[in-house]
Amino acid sequence: MKDSLTVGVLGTGIMGAAMARNLLRSGHTVHAWNRTRARAEPLAADGALIADTPADAVRDADVVLTMLLDGPAVLDALRAAAPALRPGTAWVQSTTVGITDVGELADLARQYRLRFFDAPVLGTREPAEAGQLTVLAAGPSEARAAVTPVLDAVGARTLWTGEDGADGSATRLKLVANSWVLAATVATGELLALAKGLGVDPQDFFDLVAGGPLDLGYLRAKAALVLEDRLSPASFTVTTAAKDARLIVEAGREHGVRLDLAAAGADRFGRAAAQGHGEEDMAAAYFASFDGPPAR
Repeated sequence: MKDSLTVGVLGTGIMGAAMARNLLRSGHTVHAWNRTRARAEPLAADGALIADTPADAVRDADVVLTMLLDGPAVLDALRAAAPALRPGTAWVQSTTVGITDVGELADLARQYRLRFFDAPVLGTREPAEAGQLTVLAAGPSEARAAVTPVLDAVGARTLWTGEDGADGSATRLKLVANSWVLAATVATGELLALAKGLGVDPQDFFDLVAGGPLDLGYLRAKAALVLEDRLSPASFTVTTAAKDARLIVEAGREHGVRLDLAAAGADRFGRAAAQGHGEEDMAAAYFASFDGPPAR
């Protein structure tokens, strides 16, 4: 295994750009592509080569890393990259996708004779920038050495969930984890909105639960973004949260599980996006509690 790899990174949004920078800091060569080239251009200052097409980004790559919006976007990018993909190339698929999507992506990997790793990540902007993501990964043990340098560069921990990326075990765990994260985010927004409506100082609530089992660091962090008007730049956008919430609802429905909270969360994130908060931090779902701007 080479100490330095060439990695084709497809998708340089909040997460993809941070992961690409950590690959560069770890001494790897990065060829980066994004549908909107301007979002990839800042990586050139860090040493990345900016590609005009997915095919240009994956040509001569040892590993391909995908971090795009959703499953269909990944399918489109890999199909566009197909002419330049070498058989045997390792594909680390880190986009949060649906369970059905994993099967389609694995089929595509088999078609192009790629070594497929289902490898979503847990974390937002800050841990991504610090290389402190948790990687949830499934893939054959005999091929893991090919991707370990990439996983180590972007994450602090890799949790292997299975031997077959096609079975979606990593994605299934990611959807379960995200169901909790999104529910906690929605609950935070609702308690702040109710406090405002009832004329309660949110600090009184925080003092009430301080140090007890209801006191969560995540609750306080997300509430602070709203209370201190620090919703941009986003750690994880409302638009992406709405997409993930829909994936969670669909996964539950496909497996006979009704997820009322996730469905309500998807609606709230959708309303907040429609109000113009789509690119703000997902804590901006707070605004979905109001028909107009909340009274000060």
